[in-house]
Amino acid sequence: MKKIKSLYILIILLFLTNGVIAQEENIVLKTPTGDIDGTLMLPEIKQNIPVVLIIAGSGPTDRNGNNESMENNAYKYLAEALSKNGIASVRYDKRGIARSQDAMVQENDMRFETYINDVKSWIDKLSKDGRFNRIIIAGHSEGSLLGMIAAENNINVSAYISIAGAGRPADVIIKEQLSESPQKVKDMVFPMIDTLKKGDTIREVPKYFYALFRPSIEPYMISWFKYNPQEEIKKLNIPVLIIQGLNDLQVTRQDAELLHEGLPIAKLVLVDKMNHVLKIVEGDKKANKRAYDNPDLPLADEFVKAVISFLKS
Repeated sequence: MKKIKSLYILIILLFLTNGVIAQEENIVLKTPTGDIDGTLMLPEIKQNIPVVLIIAGSGPTDRNGNNESMENNAYKYLAEALSKNGIASVRYDKRGIARSQDAMVQENDMRFETYINDVKSWIDKLSKDGRFNRIIIAGHSEGSLLGMIAAENNINVSAYISIAGAGRPADVIIKEQLSESPQKVKDMVFPMIDTLKKGDTIREVPKYFYALFRPSIEPYMISWFKYNPQEEIKKLNIPVLIIQGLNDLQVTRQDAELLHEGLPIAKLVLVDKMNHVLKIVEGDKKANKRAYDNPDLPLADEFVKAVISFLKS
């Protein structure tokens, strides 16, 4: 009897495991320069359901919230939480990253709008999928601004979620990040930032500043600097949720409040002790950084509850 019972339990576990695996599908966005690869996660009920498009933050962050130097699975865990609550999701590797590397364009042809248009193309693709009755945009960090702009006057978008999104233009944030640099450095860098902000390229860039201001990346920075998140969010006429962790080392409470000032009708949720990768951190700055590379930490419970509550309301 014990052997039969054990076999029965094993069969049940295998069935459940296969059920979970079967909920994920590969999904591809075709673009003129190459494929953008993503993951569609579906709940048990697969028809007439909402779908959330999860947009990653800046840098080489992949569809799961990871890169070569960190693994936290923040976006993967968010997708799983949505699935458990009857909500589908799509998360993807931005062009040039992970399995979307082949879609990358030449650096001097890259613009912030390139990423925005990719989001719009994902929205168009999902709007034609008969399984989904609503499309919600959820952008994290830099993805917040990308999703915000893509959602403006888009009849296919039902709601928008900003997760740890900046409330200030990128040029302001970069200057703030450099605020503790030697004055000599600021005297050289700040005028270059101001030049790009005005829409002009920099005539001569010292070699030691090429990482930030090399000529091939200047057009992208010009296109990025022109957007003010506080102004962009005003253009949304759909339900909006703004979520910000109070233990975030990269984006501040002030950013969330600036977004909320831009659109006071939006719902603002501040999550105590949540850091930038959406995990609860009790310790100091070092503990905060360690959480970036700890996939064993779950998402902040209050964060998950706020997202689910917003989507179900």
